[in-house]
Amino acid sequence: MCRNIRTLFNFEPPATDDEVRAAALQFVRKLSGYTRPAKVNEAAFERGVDEIAAAARRLLASLETTSPPRDRDVEAEKAKARAKSRFAQAVSG
Repeated sequence: MCRNIRTLFNFEPPATDDEVRAAALQFVRKLSGYTRPAKVNEAAFERGVDEIAAAARRLLASLETTSPPRDRDVEAEKAKARAKSRFAQAVSG
């Protein structure tokens, strides 16, 4: 899984359209192997991003949970702590 694609479900406030589109862009980049497609593939690439973003929005809207929404700041701090631990092990190992 691409590390740039983040969990978007069950956050308060909910994921924005920009966040969903950014995740869709990363997904299409991963699938296609393109960071920026050639001019000839640009329309297909953008259409793919739009379609994935629409599917992701539908998915997020249809999911249900009994868990309380997560706080973005708390989750960001947890991610920083995990990264710090992971990189400290890589340096010492």
